[in-house]
Amino acid sequence: MKTDSSIKIYHNTSCSKSCAALELLLKNGETPEVIHYLKDTPDRGELSLILNLLQLRPLDLIRTKEPLFQEKFAHLTLSDEEWLDILLKHPILIERPIIIVGDKAVIGRPIERIFDIIERRD
Repeated sequence: MKTDSSIKIYHNTSCSKSCAALELLLKNGETPEVIHYLKDTPDRGELSLILNLLQLRPLDLIRTKEPLFQEKFAHLTLSDEEWLDILLKHPILIERPIIIVGDKAVIGRPIERIFDIIERRD
């Protein structure tokens, strides 16, 4: 069975690393599906799938240096489900960029990590 080798990037246009990752993909001849996750926030199922592909827990996907996290959440000890709820309510806390190819995903920091996923496609 052939796997889907199309590329998705969860992108924030205000983030220089996310913009650099998208530019890198485009310069390498890729035509990724660009998901502006601050506007089109993933639902619980999609975010759970992303976490599964990344092999991360919700807290591992949080931008812990983000002022919102520092002000409201840094002092909390929560369950994975509660952290997932926070990510869904505050997508600015989601680490970026996230690149998905088929059943593989990476956080594109540093952006060279993108090559780990696009070079292993079938």
